Amino acid sequence: MSDRSVGRAFIGSFTSAGGRGIVATAVDVRTGALTETGTSDAVADPTYLVATHTAGGPVLYAVSESAEGAVAAFDIAGPAPRPIGTPVAVCGDAPTHLALTHGHLVTANYGCGSITVLPVADDGTVLPASAVLRHEGTGPDGDRQLGPHAHQVLPDPSGRWVLGVDLGTDAVRSYSLDTAKGELTLHRVTAMRPGTGPRHLAFHPAGGHAYVLGELEPVVTVCRWDETGGVLEPLGEVPLFPEGVSGPAYPSELVVSRDGRHLWVALRGTDTIAVLALEETGEKAEVLAFVPCGGHWPRDLAIDPAGIRLYAANERSGDVTWFDIDPRTGIPQRAGSLRVPAPSCVLLI
Repeated sequence: MSDRSVGRAFIGSFTSAGGRGIVATAVDVRTGALTETGTSDAVADPTYLVATHTAGGPVLYAVSESAEGAVAAFDIAGPAPRPIGTPVAVCGDAPTHLALTHGHLVTANYGCGSITVLPVADDGTVLPASAVLRHEGTGPDGDRQLGPHAHQVLPDPSGRWVLGVDLGTDAVRSYSLDTAKGELTLHRVTAMRPGTGPRHLAFHPAGGHAYVLGELEPVVTVCRWDETGGVLEPLGEVPLFPEGVSGPAYPSELVVSRDGRHLWVALRGTDTIAVLALEETGEKAEVLAFVPCGGHWPRDLAIDPAGIRLYAANERSGDVTWFDIDPRTGIPQRAGSLRVPAPSCVLLI
């Protein structure tokens, strides 16, 4: 196998549930198959990952979804992740997500409902937190929305804004980032329908629309995104529940195809992947089909760099399953799987 036919993927997992930390794999780009190359359990519960390239080589960052809450950096030039320095506290409880933008890591701290900013040095090491912003508010769900629960952070396609998705307050917040000071300033709060429990958000590749995924109610809210004003405007909802299927569904992740024609959503509980067709502008979405996720409790979805395969991290069955995507219909067809205990996310680079 030539170097051009090999990619890499990294899988985060719950060490508290038997996972082995970060699992590094080689990817056969011709078939999508994953082959494990090494692991690192240097931090507890590394449940979400991002990667970048520095002057010293590729670096991987992981949140430690623990009560203390931390971010750790790893050298991934070799077959197994190698820790760089020591984990850095996020000054928040149970970070579930992180993003890298303008030389800063930003984390969503679910337990306490806050957002943390941590500068990144030129060599890729993580510096102490430069800002922590706590969300405020509640929602109607007496079990899950007694307070704020930040679940995701990500930059918008223009790079001008950082968005924070909060399950506990039924809201998406947009922030501006002062890169010199490493500080976030709240710009706008966009309310989602009460009780939907927004978990994650994904942008259409054209940049003018975004899709907010509810966890407490299986629904996608289609929104217009104004990058000039930093304004998110809800336009309508698309329910996500397979006809004739009983029992609850807990959406976990959504990804948009590279060409902007399809949207895929992982549904825990029903153990399915919803396939949605998107209008050319991205303004309308329609459910086409539901397909089995290949395991149990799909926590994450990821698309490969070529845009031809979809990967599902099935947390409770302990596997990562990959699918070939039909380029016409967007329907994923199962192609294989790799045993990985308690996987939480998949990152393909």
